[in-house]
This record gives sequence, C-alpha cells and structure tokens, in this order.
Amino acid sequence: MTTYGIIGAGNIGSQVARAVIALGDEVVIANSRGPETLADLIAELGPKARAATAQEAAEAAEIAVVTVPLKNLEEVPVAPLAGKIVLDTNNYYFERDGRIEALDKGETTTSEMLQQHLPESKVVKAFNHIMAADITTDGTPAGTPDRRALATSSDYPEAIHFVTDLYDRIGFDTVAVTPLSESWRVERDRPAYVVRQNREELEANLAKAPRTV
Repeated sequence: MTTYGIIGAGNIGSQVARAVIALGDEVVIANSRGPETLADLIAELGPKARAATAQEAAEAAEIAVVTVPLKNLEEVPVAPLAGKIVLDTNNYYFERDGRIEALDKGETTTSEMLQQHLPESKVVKAFNHIMAADITTDGTPAGTPDRRALATSSDYPEAIHFVTDLYDRIGFDTVAVTPLSESWRVERDRPAYVVRQNREELEANLAKAPRTV
C-alpha cells in the first residue's frame, strides 16, 4: 500500500485520489482553502483518505501529486518532497496563470518549472492530457485492443517506471517521453492533448507536435 500526498483537490486531484484508492492505496489530500473545506470529498473517498494542509500532505507522501494552478507553483512545499517522486499534472493556461514568457517562447516546460522549484525531487509528468472524468472510466485491462495510452516524462527512470506501472494498474498503456525537457510534446493544444488514442496513435501525435503553438 502506498500513501499519496495530493496537493490540489480540484478535478484532476480528486480523480487521481479516487483512482488510487480503488487500487487499495491511501491518500492525504490538501487544497488552498484548508482541510475543513474537504469534508464532503473525504466522506466520499472513505477511510483511506484524510484532509490535510499542503505541508502535511507533502510530509505524509510516499508519492506526491502536484495538481495546482501554475501560478501557485511557488506555494508547493519543497523540503518534505526532497528525494520523492512527484507527479506533475499541470498545464499552462495563460488565461488563468498570466503570461509566462519562457513558456510562450518554448524555452522551458511546465514540468521543468516544477523540477526547478523542487530540485531534490524526482518530477514526472502524468495525467495532464486526459480529461479528469476519463481517469476513472476509460481504463481497460492490459492487452485490450486499442487500449487508451497516456504519456509520461521525467529525467528519472525510476519515476517513469512508477508512472508506467500506475497507468497500467488503472488501465492505460504508456508512452515515455524523455528527457523532461521534451514534455512540451504533451502539453496543452498539442495533437496528443485530451485525445483518446492508443499507443501507436499517441506516439504519432507526440512525434508531430509543434514546439510552440
């Protein structure tokens, strides 16, 4: 059993919580408004979930999931995530986050920004190019024809291995995109973004992605 510290309890964060609890794992989940505001979600998730502050979720995490708006990245605790695998679900929405010149120019990626903020963590892109609802509905057993595939990206092979195994347990094939600097291929407005695709289709969509959009 793994304890996930989920920082961000929005659509993606709550769906990842549901998915890993269904696998038998535990969740410590935080949002920006305080643990008391998560009572309804915790009641739904059941005894394998508890609400906490972001600091507490980071400390409790064996595996962390960061799923906060990009503009709030600096609020993610640093020290308690050192040495840990950190799943990054983020996308850049300038309408929400404001313009970030380095992203607009293709000089960095959202996951590299998180890796820079968490220099001693093992950041890995995950769950960023799937609609939240699909996380718990689109999974199928391994070997299913046209099984949906998701991408992951990291500079750390152990993080890629972890996400690949997690995807498979939830019901998805994996395409790895390395190093982390290549994670732009699965960001917003690229061909692979929120599209239902099998492994071969995902590989093709990643290959034809434009660097800037």
